[in-house]
Amino acid sequence: MDVLWEIAGWFGAVLILAAYLAVSMGWLKTGRRFQAANLVGACAFIVNGSVHGAWPSVVTNIAWFLISLIALLRMKSGKVPAEATEEAPQVQFPGVPDTTGQLAVVEAISSAVHGDGDAHHGTANSRVLPQA
Repeated sequence: MDVLWEIAGWFGAVLILAAYLAVSMGWLKTGRRFQAANLVGACAFIVNGSVHGAWPSVVTNIAWFLISLIALLRMKSGKVPAEATEEAPQVQFPGVPDTTGQLAVVEAISSAVHGDGDAHHGTANSRVLPQA
């Protein structure tokens, strides 16, 4: 039976890491599949951690499970879109200073320091690259 608990732990690790990799690489959006992988992976970690008495891991994964469960329930109820869109507006939280204007300054300074010569364009992404 010990082998079963180890398989559960490794299965959870693979699920959570695969979901994170897929979202980070842009292969998957943070929708239902991402949340489901996190939910199932957290359950597997909870089982494995309980068997091994790794209580900090168990508590962390209970929180991970609850976050994924709430996200899935909100998606099902229609309060949150099932798939996040890249065009989603930026959120400005109260009490947190807006630093978007500072980004242009940092990019301009960075361009000047690195000799890109594009400091007057505002962003490094505005360069036109020759087509091959």
